[in-house]
Amino acid sequence: MIRLFVGIGFDEELSARMAALQRGLPGARWVDPADLHLTLRFIGEVAEDLAEEIHLGLAALAEPPFALTLSGLGLFGDRHRAHTLWVGVERSDALSRLASRIESAVVRAGASPEPRKFNPHVTLARLKDTPSGRLQDFIDASGPFREELVAVERFTLFRSTLGRQGAHYDALEHYPLG
Repeated sequence: MIRLFVGIGFDEELSARMAALQRGLPGARWVDPADLHLTLRFIGEVAEDLAEEIHLGLAALAEPPFALTLSGLGLFGDRHRAHTLWVGVERSDALSRLASRIESAVVRAGASPEPRKFNPHVTLARLKDTPSGRLQDFIDASGPFREELVAVERFTLFRSTLGRQGAHYDALEHYPLG
């Protein structure tokens, strides 16, 4: 069995810019800057033969390159029980189309459909027992994060390995757009 997801990785410069936000928040388990990504489809644990079918389906996709805008910070959960701090991704028809095509390819390969609606974001930290007042102070002090024209020229099939310090990601295959 192998734990997989499909995502968009970022270059070192953009990852470093997002990682600069990762400070001064109690109860935050920060994502390693090298692992910052935008998940297009979490697949989960699958058998090796299904992983190969997923790879073949993803390799057959043909979509043009496009650009994204990353903007703002937000939380999953409410302010009193937030569990994830993220960088937002502005609405993009090209991104939504790519995510939909990936979903179709993964399901055609034999994986179960994703029950959750696609909600693009970049996870900065997992939160545990972070005081709610500190969350708002952190978001206010971090200022308006914004990165325009983030080039998306490929997407990636990642293996996710769980460990004591959280998940670690390895790129298994890159799929160029265009």
